[in-house]
Amino acid sequence: MSNDASSSKRLTKPSAGYALNIEAAADDAADIAGAVRAIAACGGDIRSMSTLADGARRFVVACSGVEHQQAVRAALATSPGVRVVAITDATFDLHEGGKIEVTPRVSVTNADELAMAYTPGVGRVSTAIAEDVSKVWTHTGRSNAVAVLSDGTAVLGLGNIGPEAAMPVMEGKAVLFKQFGGVDAYPICINAKTVDEIIAVARAIAPTFGGINLEDIAAPACFEIEERLQAELDIPVFHDDQHGTAIVVLAAMQNAAKVVGKSLSDMTVAVVGTGAAGVACAKLLHLVGVANIIGVDRTGILHEGRGDKLVPSKQWFVDNGNREGRTGGVAEALKGADVLLGLSGPGVIEAEWLVDMADDAIVFAMANPVPEVMPELMPSNVAVVATGRSDYANQINNVLAFPGVFRGLLDVRATTCNDSMKLAAAAALAAFVPNPTADRVVPGAFEPGIAEAVAHAVSAVAVAQGCVRG
Repeated sequence: MSNDASSSKRLTKPSAGYALNIEAAADDAADIAGAVRAIAACGGDIRSMSTLADGARRFVVACSGVEHQQAVRAALATSPGVRVVAITDATFDLHEGGKIEVTPRVSVTNADELAMAYTPGVGRVSTAIAEDVSKVWTHTGRSNAVAVLSDGTAVLGLGNIGPEAAMPVMEGKAVLFKQFGGVDAYPICINAKTVDEIIAVARAIAPTFGGINLEDIAAPACFEIEERLQAELDIPVFHDDQHGTAIVVLAAMQNAAKVVGKSLSDMTVAVVGTGAAGVACAKLLHLVGVANIIGVDRTGILHEGRGDKLVPSKQWFVDNGNREGRTGGVAEALKGADVLLGLSGPGVIEAEWLVDMADDAIVFAMANPVPEVMPELMPSNVAVVATGRSDYANQINNVLAFPGVFRGLLDVRATTCNDSMKLAAAAALAAFVPNPTADRVVPGAFEPGIAEAVAHAVSAVAVAQGCVRG
């Protein structure tokens, strides 16, 4: 999420992502009450309030962006009788010192424990692994370790901001892996300029990990990197920007189709944004038999007659979709379409274009934090709406997929992650909502049991296909 004023200006609801930590004092409780009213009057959402030992009050106030933060600061500064002790950005406070640490699983509190955990005892374990390399899976942490590998070229919606700036995102990913899947994930942000360099790094570090999660690597390089690594390594390689998104989208789409009483095999789906996520979503939908998929990039609809040379990932849309040979832009792609998958950028779709979609249309506007078109603007023919945001119904959130997918892969020491496993993960996620409604086509991120259900489905397929270590 961008921290600049231009993007925050477009947010419509307060979010914890722009929360302020506020400490304020006053001699009169009425003055504190006035400060609370001032915060509320300018749209601040007080998420919590507590009293400190010295009588000062601590507030956590969610804002809708940087400019809104400034408005809250100004409101407090002019509140009569209130002394502002400190105001800090809660998100930056949370990141201070980083979000993860390494903690030991064993105790080393005396000489005997030291002798076993390290020298001389550890040498015996290393020798055993040298003699039988398969013992690395039982006598080290490899069987629960995932590398979160990024070159920082496509970080969230921020673009190519480099490996250092990617670190907070990769640390966050590691937190989610552990929190939701019990997986030990390690952020590895690298200075690598070519596909071959990234592949070389992944090959070199593979002996440490049970799987590699590629993250925030720009298209089209990400496609070749994943394909080559999956072919060359004997551990699963999973590009979450592609397949995590695709799994959740497919699950949500299957349930949304139930809500509107349509069959996937009869649907026309317009995919606006044909980067990593758009391509993966389209391919997974194609696998389950979606009738017609129309890809739209910055230039317009992908079709046979386009003059520009298309990269293979975009040529796929020409070869496998757009059966009517449509041309034009987003508006033309949406005419009569049953589904819009937005995987592009903020505000790129006009609400009036959606009127030309089919009755009981499905709109997944997943640009984050600002969707392609805001849910409040949907015309009456749109029946189901999903976004990437947590403050609207139906959040398409990758955390519903990747922790469970890797939990399942690691549990059986899988050697690959293939389409059958992804389809199984999507089916398990969809089944988590047995009676879908327009406002609930996917579960919420914090509902218990999601990762376990996805993990079980993935590991069952891996075992059935023999893609596991003995």
